[in-house]
Amino acid sequence: MKIKRIDHVGVIVNDLAAAKEFFLDFGLEVKGEWEMEGELMGYAVGLNDAKVACVGLGTTDGQTWIELIKFYTPSDEKDIQQPFANTLGLRHIAFTVEDIEAVVAKLKKKGTDIFSEIQQYEESYKLCYVRGPEGIILELAEEISVD
Repeated sequence: MKIKRIDHVGVIVNDLAAAKEFFLDFGLEVKGEWEMEGELMGYAVGLNDAKVACVGLGTTDGQTWIELIKFYTPSDEKDIQQPFANTLGLRHIAFTVEDIEAVVAKLKKKGTDIFSEIQQYEESYKLCYVRGPEGIILELAEEISVD
C-alpha cells in the first residue's frame, strides 16, 4: 500500500461567495459547484441533517484542488474564530507561485490582509503570508533559482 498524493483540502466557510472570489482573485479556477444533503451526506461527515454547498477550485494543470464548503445545516454555533499562526490544528495552505511580488501586489489591490512582508528564506525561497476571508491563511512561496 502506498499513498499517491493529497487529493484535496476542504475549507469550511460561512460566506461561500466571498471565499470563492478570494481564490479566483488569487488565480485558481472553478472546477465544479454542487450541493449535497441527505442520509449519505450526514453519515459521511458524522452530522445529522447535513446540507452543504461546495465549490471546487484548482490550478489550470489540475494538480491542486480546494473544496470550499458552506454548511447550511447544521450551522456552527461559534461562528468565525480568527486563528493565530500558532493556533493548534491546520493553519494554512501553502502555494508555490511565480513572481511572488506580482501575486502579493494583486492581492493587496483587492484588499487582502498581507500580514508578513515578503521574506527570503536562505537561498531557496521567498515567502509571504496572507489572510483571506474568514481567517483563511495562505503561505506563498517562490522558489529561488540558483544559476
